[in-house]
Amino acid sequence: MQDNHLLDPFGRRISYLRLSVTDRCDFRCTYCMSEDMVFAPRAQILSLEELYAVADAFIGLGVKRIRITGGEPLVRKGLNSLLTRLGARQELEDLAITSNGSQLGHMAADLRKAGVTRLNISLDSLQRERFAAFTRRDRLDQVLTGIDAARAAGFRRIKLNTVVQKGRNDDEVQDLVAFAVDRGLDISFIEEMPLGSVSSHERKVTLCTSEEVRERVEQRFQLLPSSYRTGGPSRYYQVVGSETQVGFISPHSRNFCGDCNRVRVTAEGKLVLCLGHEGALDLKALIRRHPGDGERLRAALIDALRLKPERHHFQADSQVQVVRFMSMTGG
Repeated sequence: MQDNHLLDPFGRRISYLRLSVTDRCDFRCTYCMSEDMVFAPRAQILSLEELYAVADAFIGLGVKRIRITGGEPLVRKGLNSLLTRLGARQELEDLAITSNGSQLGHMAADLRKAGVTRLNISLDSLQRERFAAFTRRDRLDQVLTGIDAARAAGFRRIKLNTVVQKGRNDDEVQDLVAFAVDRGLDISFIEEMPLGSVSSHERKVTLCTSEEVRERVEQRFQLLPSSYRTGGPSRYYQVVGSETQVGFISPHSRNFCGDCNRVRVTAEGKLVLCLGHEGALDLKALIRRHPGDGERLRAALIDALRLKPERHHFQADSQVQVVRFMSMTGG
């Protein structure tokens, strides 16, 4: 701890919180959760007041960026009240949301009004049947409508997130970049992370590295290395002749742990210090045992950061290293 900032044992300053507000989702993406997902009982989920208390503690310790995640965060009832409170915090440089886009058609304008500055929207295919196969829901048109609504709402930046899988959607990366360029959006291509056990595909077969994706994109677009940063792990390239940034998130092929500046809090109040490790601190128990005690909560966060590991060790061809699904952790 130094000058009211969170530091881990390796000198990395934690300035970025990914805060999950629900483990529930209206999609069932094959790399994120099972079809018959069992969600946590509502009593185990942090209330909106408790979520704000967590965010407030992190802000008090120097966190400047908060990303609201899920599950699908926009299915959480009353979310806008939390966003409005966070949006009013002058200490925050960035308040963002990761969404599947399904609810944006009727919510985008209100999110922007509440103070959300940036959106990440998951989009793994522009082809209806493939989209339905990825999400187990036939709602591509609904998501595209949501993207249009988000564009109209005037967010600072909107970014698409695409998990690329060989033989499933890797042939669409050029079309997805073209879609982003035509609409003034950014896009990040993500190597699938080995979280939770999946049955729809074999990860070591479908892994498509960022280098392979970039080579395919460059067959159609000229990319130049970019200094653009969002606080996350993406390495960005500018599409020449456009405002679009193309990012690559490479947990397998290019470990980015040396620059890690983030932690996650799950909807159940578990502080996850590293996406690639099972260990977590139960903040919910502390908050409910000592409601309103922000000083105690901040002290617990400082102590917990001493246990943050140096790096993850994701391997696509090994057994599942982390049992929890991404939807349980928060995106």
